[in-house]
Amino acid sequence: QVQLVESGGGLVQAGGSLRLSCVASGLFFSSYAMGWFRQAPGKEREFEAAISWSSESAYYADSVKGRFTISRDNAKNTVYLQMNSLKPEDTAVYYCAGSPQYRTKQYEKQSEYVSWGQGTQVTVSS
Repeated sequence: QVQLVESGGGLVQAGGSLRLSCVASGLFFSSYAMGWFRQAPGKEREFEAAISWSSESAYYADSVKGRFTISRDNAKNTVYLQMNSLKPEDTAVYYCAGSPQYRTKQYEKQSEYVSWGQGTQVTVSS
């Protein structure tokens, strides 16, 4: 059974930082592309960042480019999202997701991902 479990969310002031983690089990992690998505209240879930299985390629939404960094540790079955210079508009539930690398072509598309975590809340106060 595949499980993705996010952690690291919380309440932070604008300008602060948080590091999200997502631990995977039940899948061959190092053969998966991993992504982070978020859903703000009243909005649709949207792409934030993704990373290829080998960490060779990383992709970011324009809204977080230069502030967020995605990374992974295949030995720990974990993907991270380092979030710096946080803004109130970053407030959302953050989800990690996994997609078998061999079939991943469009990292920003939610339909590419077959496994999803439950999400972790990030709240940025002004």
